[in-house]
Amino acid sequence: MDLAKNWILPGKYCPSLTHYERWLTREVTIGDVPMGGNNPIRIQSMTTVDTMDTIGSVEQTIRMVDAGCEYVRITAPSIKEATNLAEIKRELLKRGCKVPLVADIHFTPNAAEVAARIVEKVRVNPGNYADKKKFDQLSYTDAAYNAELERIYVKFAPLVKICKEYGTAMRIGTNHGSLSDRIMSHYGDTPEGMVESALEFIRICEDLNYHNLVISMKSSNPQVMVQAYRLLVEKMVAEDMNYPLHLGVTEAGDGEDGRIKSAVGIGTLLEDGLGDTVRVSLTEEPELEIPVAKALVNRYKKREKLTGQSTQSFPTAIGHNSINARRETIEVNAFIGGSMVPRIVVDYSQKRLIDPMVLKDAGYLYDVILDKFHMGEQSIDFIYLGDNLPSFNMPGNLKQLYHYATWLQLQDKVNAHPIFSLEEYVTAAMRDPYMNLVRLSCSDLDEDLFEQVPMDQTLVFIVETDAVHGMAEQRQLFLKLKAWGLEVPVIIKRSYDPRDFNGPLGDLMNPEEPNSKLQLYAATDLGALLVDGMGDGVWIDAPAINTGKIVTASFAILQATRSRISKTEYISCPSCGRTLFDLQETTQMIRNRTNHLKGLKIAIMGCIVNGPGEMADADYGYVGAGPDKVTLYRGKEVVKKNVSSANALNELIDIIRSDGNWVDVP
Repeated sequence: MDLAKNWILPGKYCPSLTHYERWLTREVTIGDVPMGGNNPIRIQSMTTVDTMDTIGSVEQTIRMVDAGCEYVRITAPSIKEATNLAEIKRELLKRGCKVPLVADIHFTPNAAEVAARIVEKVRVNPGNYADKKKFDQLSYTDAAYNAELERIYVKFAPLVKICKEYGTAMRIGTNHGSLSDRIMSHYGDTPEGMVESALEFIRICEDLNYHNLVISMKSSNPQVMVQAYRLLVEKMVAEDMNYPLHLGVTEAGDGEDGRIKSAVGIGTLLEDGLGDTVRVSLTEEPELEIPVAKALVNRYKKREKLTGQSTQSFPTAIGHNSINARRETIEVNAFIGGSMVPRIVVDYSQKRLIDPMVLKDAGYLYDVILDKFHMGEQSIDFIYLGDNLPSFNMPGNLKQLYHYATWLQLQDKVNAHPIFSLEEYVTAAMRDPYMNLVRLSCSDLDEDLFEQVPMDQTLVFIVETDAVHGMAEQRQLFLKLKAWGLEVPVIIKRSYDPRDFNGPLGDLMNPEEPNSKLQLYAATDLGALLVDGMGDGVWIDAPAINTGKIVTASFAILQATRSRISKTEYISCPSCGRTLFDLQETTQMIRNRTNHLKGLKIAIMGCIVNGPGEMADADYGYVGAGPDKVTLYRGKEVVKKNVSSANALNELIDIIRSDGNWVDVP
């Protein structure tokens, strides 16, 4: 039985669903650091200082290289900045730094043509290189659309010819937020539009016999980003292309949320063997992005080596269309499965439960005077106690999970439920009439064995794995359940040993460590399944890690996969030489005033390049429009232009308030 063929809409986007295998891409020459082919997955980032500040750009570049950056991107918004790239490169060489430089181009073909003669690579955005973005709804006949493609060919061909002459590489970088009006009118605000936007430019390059290309499909929404890359690979395979992939979640934000959102998008694709270079976009100093990218990439050095898979021999895979199509499951005890949001389990089996204050990290605040618990927006759903009996009454909304033998001895079983091994469940003389949880390892999944398991409306599976490529093994479990027609809710459980976290991100045992590998690993392992609609709950087991850290990471993973919204979401760009205000300071200022607005998405953009477009995925936007000037958006709609930055946040809050979406801080 080919289990993969039983999924929703099949596609072909990765070499293997069952084991790690990198997609063999074309090798691209970028200075002395080639990409793709059998080369390692490369790490890159982008400077944030003004490109005309030669010494500042050089010193920041050297800090990035010292941190492990292999390519450095620098914005060139006009001919002036493009020309100054030569001065930056000259000064770097004087200091012994030969890192390949990448010119970041938007709107200005003439700047790209200058930069391509200087640096090792140029990045162009097909959404704004030869097209316009005015949010106009356009209508084309086939002839008129083809005429537009001819116009783009004429405008783009000179850059391609210069790149061929100078041996310069090129990234064709589509951004979800900056699709042209032409593409939007024809394809809509979709991954299909993102892919076709890039393919139009790739086909021009191929027509001119230029193949030194890298391709990206970036979005601030990890689901859209994953979907677009999968569709891109599927389309490239169909057209006999295998260009290297640059992976990134754009405008990911800062702190834990930015790291987890990045890991969900980038990690999901790395798990399937896709990706030749990684850039993590954080609203922080660029050298802080590098260890995060390295931690994501270094996991795959231990995986099976690249085998040279042909571009035409991909298996039928879970298609890109499976995004947002959540697996259908039964609803158990009106609590898990069905249309319920994914639930969170946290292990308290080794804690001393003599004081109700211990549940603070789990999101339950105890009021001593009233002798009651208060729930927050991030209160967990299940507490795993094993054989550990608490000395106080648990909150009424918190489901308690005990080992089967301990559960049998409990007098009050209303909010307490048993966890069985598979063998215990098959042979149990007594079961819970409300909810029974059965722990499975993926190796337990035998069709004959499942015929012995009583299937009813109380059953929930907890699926565990200790495989190196555990995500693929757990995904196969979901495929088997689908093939067998079983709609049992599934809690995805992953366990992490402290030894998993040795390396460049510091001591994970320190609960204050901001760059926790736990965030990155769990976001990859769980997020890769959640973005495909697999999973009715998550359980991160990391005994050495602070419980509060596990709880916040769990909620952040669900938020990043749009599976469960528990807080405000910020779409903030990482800053660059185009930025018109201090993004880190501004983001923190906006967060301090609005972080209680659960479910709202607020975009904070330094300039116009992706600003208006990324509003497509945000409820409100705060975009730099000039020195000390901010433009405010409601979705894609401009509400107020050129507001003084001193008043812009208050004006934004007034807009939110007038829409009825403001609540006072509790």
